[in-house]
Amino acid sequence: MTRVSFGEKCKRARPSPLFQIALLMSIPVAAQDFSDVRVETLARDLHYAEGPVWSLDGFLLFSDTVTGQIKKWTPGKGMTAFATHSGGASGNAFDEQGRLYTCEFRERRVVRMAKNGKTEILAARFGGKRLNAPNDVAVRRDGNVYFTDPAFGNQQDTRELDFYGVYRITNKGELEAIAKWQTRPNGVTLSANGRLLYVSDSDARLIRVFDLDRGGAASNERVFIDKTEGVPGGLRADEKGDLYVAAKYLSVYSPRGELLKDIHLSQAPSNLAFGDPDFATLYVTARNNVYRIRMGVKGALQYAPQVP
Repeated sequence: MTRVSFGEKCKRARPSPLFQIALLMSIPVAAQDFSDVRVETLARDLHYAEGPVWSLDGFLLFSDTVTGQIKKWTPGKGMTAFATHSGGASGNAFDEQGRLYTCEFRERRVVRMAKNGKTEILAARFGGKRLNAPNDVAVRRDGNVYFTDPAFGNQQDTRELDFYGVYRITNKGELEAIAKWQTRPNGVTLSANGRLLYVSDSDARLIRVFDLDRGGAASNERVFIDKTEGVPGGLRADEKGDLYVAAKYLSVYSPRGELLKDIHLSQAPSNLAFGDPDFATLYVTARNNVYRIRMGVKGALQYAPQVP
């Protein structure tokens, strides 16, 4: 296992944004190699950035959680406002139809926005009680939705449920609790084939994994990584099966749970997403910043077109 720090590299003068985009698009995706990983800072002075997700239309979305805004970053154009969620926006995910799923932690619900801007509530209560504070969400190719429901800060005082949940919304719209923990789940993601569900446990500082059957039902909960350095948040898998964890560092683990590398950032990461036209660039949110890291492997995106 090796570690890389980027303090001095990030301070050097950079070429123009258009040149950077052209350079990134010219780099072929080869076998994964961490020997020369470089970090670019895309945005600063945010209010706890979270929930990055790449749109197939060619832009990045992420949540500015304190303001409740979802920001849009487009290569060559920069950052603009995309949407405002008065209920607070945290984790985001797309489905194959381009619909955006967002965890609204203040309103304690999960919503879905169509491409025309129409929004509907998918989950707000379980067993007649309000959810705690949905945090992160993942959508499988067949329409099954998975999300975590912890509670942080003063959200603890208004809880109606006596557990912290990991949930599934079936493709028929039914809400199921697949895990009821006394520790708080945080990030959630799917493997490339959609048959594994990874969930970070912030309090226990570990990563759990579930098996998913063809219909999307979860079973065989077990510990995948028994200790992370720092509090684990967002997760993403790549097409090779490696798992990327936002904790004290951006940590990369093998399909067997072995630590491959810690990538140091100027701020501890909160979440991450693969993006760009070839899905081989990591976009990483942190407290005030958003970073971009060109990788040598494609991400496992459930909503990306399938290659025959």
